[in-house]
Amino acid sequence: METKYYWMNEVDGVTTIGLSQTGRDEFGNISFATLPKVDSTLAEGGDTLLNIEADKAVSDLATPIAGKVIEINQELKANPDLLNSDDQGISWIAKIKA
Repeated sequence: METKYYWMNEVDGVTTIGLSQTGRDEFGNISFATLPKVDSTLAEGGDTLLNIEADKAVSDLATPIAGKVIEINQELKANPDLLNSDDQGISWIAKIKA
């Protein structure tokens, strides 16, 4: 499943979310990212899942689903440019349990 800016993959009530190709195209090369905190609860459409700084924009992106953040991609803290990849194994942002 994909929204405008995110791809999502749900397995057993846990949804892994990453930045979609549409998002990468719209924002350009991402150089900085702020991720949500593990154990935080996000409300769909109202809370920020990802804050990015990129070539074309600085933006807060709302979460596409509501739930509790159970894991974040720790690699993105040191290497936010991983979000520029279309490899879902390395470019995912967070895992959320509804």
